Amino acid sequence: MKRLLLSAFLLCWGATIAAAQTRYDVIIRGGMVYDGSGKAPIKADIGIIGDKIASVGDLRKSTAAQIVDASGLAVAPGFINMLSWSTESMIVDPRSLGELKQGVTTQIMGEGWSMGPLNARMKKQMKDDQGDLKYEIEWTSLSDYLNYLEKRGTSQNVASYIGATTIRMYVLGEADVQPTAAQLQQMRDLVRSEMKAGALGIGSSLIYPPAFFAKTEELIEMCKVAAEYKGKYISHMRSEGNKLDEAVDELIRIAREAKIPAEIYHLKAAGKDNWGKMDGVLKKVEAARKSGLKITADMYTYPAGATGLDASMPPWALDGGYTELFKRIKDHDTRKRILEDMRTPSDKWENLRLAAGSADNVILVGFKNEKLKPLTGKTLGEVAKMRGTDPENTVLDLVLEDGSRVGTVYFLMDEANIKKQIKVPWVSFGSDAESIAPEGVFLRSNPHPRAYGNFARLLGKYVRDEKIIPLQEAIRRLTSLPAGNLELDRRGSLKKGYFADVVIFDPKTIADKATFEKPHQFAVGVRDVFVNGVAVLKDGEHTGKFSGRALWGPGKVK
Repeated sequence: MKRLLLSAFLLCWGATIAAAQTRYDVIIRGGMVYDGSGKAPIKADIGIIGDKIASVGDLRKSTAAQIVDASGLAVAPGFINMLSWSTESMIVDPRSLGELKQGVTTQIMGEGWSMGPLNARMKKQMKDDQGDLKYEIEWTSLSDYLNYLEKRGTSQNVASYIGATTIRMYVLGEADVQPTAAQLQQMRDLVRSEMKAGALGIGSSLIYPPAFFAKTEELIEMCKVAAEYKGKYISHMRSEGNKLDEAVDELIRIAREAKIPAEIYHLKAAGKDNWGKMDGVLKKVEAARKSGLKITADMYTYPAGATGLDASMPPWALDGGYTELFKRIKDHDTRKRILEDMRTPSDKWENLRLAAGSADNVILVGFKNEKLKPLTGKTLGEVAKMRGTDPENTVLDLVLEDGSRVGTVYFLMDEANIKKQIKVPWVSFGSDAESIAPEGVFLRSNPHPRAYGNFARLLGKYVRDEKIIPLQEAIRRLTSLPAGNLELDRRGSLKKGYFADVVIFDPKTIADKATFEKPHQFAVGVRDVFVNGVAVLKDGEHTGKFSGRALWGPGKVK
C-alpha cells in the first residue's frame, strides 16, 4: 500500500514539475478568460505552442518566448464573421484591418455568390464588372480560390459556402429559365465536386436575379447533395418583408426535405409595415427547432442594409443580366413598364426603395463612373432634386450612367427588433460587408459602417452600454455557436488542443466609430489578435504576419 501511495505521489510530483518546466511559444497572462462556452469568465493564463492552445490555467511558473500581459482585459476566442463580403477586398489588402481590429479571425463567405466554380464566360464577366478593386482571376474552383488566399497570405482564416447563384449562372446563365433534367444533374455534380473539396454547403440569395428565378425544388436538389457531405444551407431568403413568413416556410421546407441544417442570413423584418412580423418569425423557427430541425440565424447590428439600386427594380427587368437591363432602360416603352412596377407595391418581389419608405432613407455609396463619384454619400432624394427628376427615374438613370447596380444603403429595420434578435440564443453575427481600411482605393466609395463596426457595436453599444445580453453570452454567439453550427475543426473555444485564434480586448472601451455619414473609421478597444498562434495584431497595429488559413467543411474528402 505504501508503495502504491509513493508511486502515486511520484507520478503527480513528476507531472507538476513537467508542467512547470513546459516552455510555451506564447503565454497570455492574467486576463479574464471567456472560453466561448457562455460561462462566466475566470482569471487565467493561456499557453500556446505552435498553432494550438496547449494549456489554460495558472502558468505563473512556466516560461515562454513571448509573454503577453492581459491584465484588466478580456481574452476570448477569435470572432467568426458568419457573412463576409471580403472576397475581393482580401485579395487587394490581405491585412483585413476593418474586421481584424474588431477581433474577427475567421471570415465565412458565399451569400448566393461564391468565388467558384467559374467558367470562362463567368471569369470574363467578373473582370468586366470590376469597379475600384482590380485583380486577376487566378483560380477556377471555390477551393482553388480559398487556397489562393492562403498561399498569398491573409490575416484571417477563410471558408465559404457554394453560391447557389454561382452554380445557376455556370449552367444556365442569367436568364429566367428552368433547368432540364440534364442541367440539374450538372448543377448537382458541381456541388458534389466543391463539397468534396471542402465547401461548407449551399448559400442562396433569393431576392436577386438570377437567383430569384430558381424554384424551391432546384435548391432542394442541390442541398441534398451538400447534405451527403455534412453540408449546411444558408439563405438570404426570398423575402424579408411582405412575404417574410412564406420565405421562412420555404427555408424550413428545404431543411426538412433535403435533411440539412439551415440558417437565415441577416435575420430582419424589412419595411415598417413588416416590423410586427418578427415575433411570429421567431416562434416559427422555434417550432421547427423543437421538431428536430437544425435552424439558426445570423444578423448585423444596424437598422439599415446595403445592396444596390437594382433591389428597387422588378426581377424581370434583369432577366439575362445587366446588359439586358441597360437595353430595357433605354427602350421607351419597356422603361415605362419598369417605372410602373417600381412605383407599385407588390408581394411578388422585394422592392427595397418602397420598403425604405422615402427616397431620403436611401443613401448612394458606391459608383464606378468617376463623374458620378461626387454623389457618394448623398441620398436618392437629394440626387433626384438635384436632377429635377423623381426617385424612380433617378434610379434608372444612375444605373445606366454608372454601368453598374450602384452601391446603396437602405434604412429598413426597427431598433426594437434588433434588440429582440440579439437576445435570441441561436442567432450569431455577420457583417454582410467587406473588410477594408480608411486608405487608398477603399476611400473611393463609402461602405456601410458595419464594415468597420458590426462586432464592436455589439460588444460596446448593446452589451456594455445597453446590457441587452451579458458579455459572456455575446462572446459565445461570436465564437462557439457559429463554429459549432459550421462544424469547424477545433475553432471557437479556448480549450487545450484547439487552434489558437485569440482576441484580447478591453470591455470598457470597445466601440464602433463608423457612422453612415463618416463610415471610414476603425473600431476601438481591441488590442491584440492571434490567428493560428501568430500575433497578427499587436497593440492595435498589424504585425506584418499573415497566418490565416483556408478552413474546410466536415465533408471534405481527405
